[in-house]
Amino acid sequence: MKRPVTSGAETTNPAAPSASTTDPDAVGATDPYAAPAAGLDGIPRQRPLAVESAHVAVAVDASAVAGSAPAAAGSARPLPVPLRRVRPWRLLPTPTGTPFTFGYAVVLAVTSLVAEYADPDLVDRVLQASSTDVAHLAQSPVRVLVASALWIAGGLTSAYVIAFVLVLTALERRIGGWRTAGVFLLGHGLATLATEIPVGLSVLAGHLPESSLHRYDYGISFGVAASVGALAGLLRPWLRLTVLAVFGRLVVGDLIAFTDPMTNWGHLMALAIGVATWPLLRRVSSRTRTGSTETPRTARACP
Repeated sequence: MKRPVTSGAETTNPAAPSASTTDPDAVGATDPYAAPAAGLDGIPRQRPLAVESAHVAVAVDASAVAGSAPAAAGSARPLPVPLRRVRPWRLLPTPTGTPFTFGYAVVLAVTSLVAEYADPDLVDRVLQASSTDVAHLAQSPVRVLVASALWIAGGLTSAYVIAFVLVLTALERRIGGWRTAGVFLLGHGLATLATEIPVGLSVLAGHLPESSLHRYDYGISFGVAASVGALAGLLRPWLRLTVLAVFGRLVVGDLIAFTDPMTNWGHLMALAIGVATWPLLRRVSSRTRTGSTETPRTARACP
């Protein structure tokens, strides 16, 4: 019988398998990240299926936890979308949001205080010079049309003050300051001419006295009426009908009372002028909403 040959630290045992004859699968099962066996460097090493499944399960669990975190963090239910959009402060003008309405309101407040506390004779002369009567329209129409829109007939207690603030603020937020000013001045100017020209023709025909050429005619009511008509076309159908019905009833009621027929007819004409601007303002409002919702999305899509 031959004894095994031993030399130093290494012992050759025929009963134990050598490293070169060891099964590669057995090595991989004990250490999945061990270096590949000698002579197999060109074969890529694959991770075991159990390790891959564990990583996938962890990733799915993490995403589920992240998705449910906001719901768990907030115990209260979120408000419905219509309620989240209700912002009462947007009904009032601001220097940055509605500069035209805000600046115009400040001017009207100042002129109303002047009319209330200044010398009555001075106020009477200023109002007479600002009146859009036939005599002044024949001499300097542009000046008196602008000057007459700087005063409020009835002062700050007039109902047209509230209508001015609410209507022009809502209109400017939808179509912008320049277009709101255009609607206001269009209604103010056209309704004034439509009521004063017949007065001049009646005086020439002898149906009215000559004193009718110098009657007081100033205020913002024609411009507000045109703005109401214009704003109604940009509202929802039920709200549009409500606004037109309420304001139209007031105008027609004043016309039936026949206290100031020329001014009351002017209010009805100004309302019709505002309604006539619906096709143009609807295109402008639609284009503005489209640009505000699509432009950022397009910009993000660009590289």
